[in-house]
Amino acid sequence: MVNPWVCAGLISSSGAVGGVVNALLSDNGFILPTRVKEIWCPGFISNVMIGTFSAFASWSFYGSGAGLDISGAGQRTTISLTFSALAGAFMVGVAGARWITNEVDKRLLSESVKVAAKKEMSQAECERLANVPPKQMLETLIEA
Repeated sequence: MVNPWVCAGLISSSGAVGGVVNALLSDNGFILPTRVKEIWCPGFISNVMIGTFSAFASWSFYGSGAGLDISGAGQRTTISLTFSALAGAFMVGVAGARWITNEVDKRLLSESVKVAAKKEMSQAECERLANVPPKQMLETLIEA
């Protein structure tokens, strides 16, 4: 029988790797948490933490961790950890981190529109801004 805390650690680690993958896939990369015009940008550390928590919570709610009695008061339950559970934890980690990244990007873009509406820009400047990540777009508009 496998120790449930070892399983929880492996599931959480798989979710953390999912958070790292999301950081790699996002436009922001491995930035540290910052604030841009009062908007919190989580950075890769938060991606990893959210991926870890998302995977652990999903496994605890719906996976083989859902039926575990960790108090020791009940009957010992046999626990198994499959590769599909680890792959699922990885995907939940990516999705959880992706969700927070998308929410922040929406706020950044919304604020960028507010700032851009007050400025006069050439067509070339507008097209250049359309091809940058949301965080960089807002920072560029604030500086201009």
